[in-house]
Amino acid sequence: MKDYDYVKVFSSDDYAEACLYVSGQKVLGIGEKMNEINEYAYMNGYNWEAFLNCYFAKKEPALLEGMKTDPEAEMYVAYYNFTPENEQKAKRIGELIVSLIENEEELYQFLRDNGDEIEWD
Repeated sequence: MKDYDYVKVFSSDDYAEACLYVSGQKVLGIGEKMNEINEYAYMNGYNWEAFLNCYFAKKEPALLEGMKTDPEAEMYVAYYNFTPENEQKAKRIGELIVSLIENEEELYQFLRDNGDEIEWD
């Protein structure tokens, strides 16, 4: 996966993680547009968690198996206990986040179609 300043995927002996940094200019701009589409979509780390949980549940539910999250105001983190399979899941989450950020119209359409189902913070 190419390097992006807003997403990092890494593994340690204990965990495989995917992190979305929501305070960068590109992600903040997308968050502002999301809030225009849905008044509840104030896109801090907690609402990225809500959005991505819904997205993964609909698009790739296997990613949710064993996944834990640790959102903060300026970051969303999805992580798994380390196994080779979970390392691949973390990489897939990173790929999906990049795809959504780089193809933001797809993200906005998902929000329009599913915003009422998302458990916003």
